[in-house]
Amino acid sequence: MEFVTKADKERLERQLADYRALDKALTERIADARGHGDLRENSDYHAAREDKSMNNLRIRELEARIAACQVVQEGEMPADMVFLGAVVQLRDEGSGKVETYKIVSTMSETPAEYREVTTTSPMGTALMKARIGETVRVNLPKGERRLTVVALVL
Repeated sequence: MEFVTKADKERLERQLADYRALDKALTERIADARGHGDLRENSDYHAAREDKSMNNLRIRELEARIAACQVVQEGEMPADMVFLGAVVQLRDEGSGKVETYKIVSTMSETPAEYREVTTTSPMGTALMKARIGETVRVNLPKGERRLTVVALVL
């Protein structure tokens, strides 16, 4: 399950509507191309069918993504818990360095004021629902890191 904002889900639904509208246009394009002669040598027909196939794939992907996402309402989570949209300061227990991150959904289009971490990444998954003062373990390609939630900025 992927946590998303209401705006992110609405953006996905608009994309799905656009692809469905394009599907109707592609169906008409295939019908027009059929009228141009022998289908075995009709490049317009084959291109239109390929475009329709790719469009249908995008429609299925968006439908699955919309069905699997959960909208997070602002103010739904406790103020001391890391969740979607939180800006969090983390201290790396290995180096002692403190960095600020924002937890975003994978479809976020917000300008990056902070280093962003998606909710589905290893770091985002480990941080979700962590509380201030809690240390989480993150398995990264370069090795394990232990991060302590120092503060929630927003």
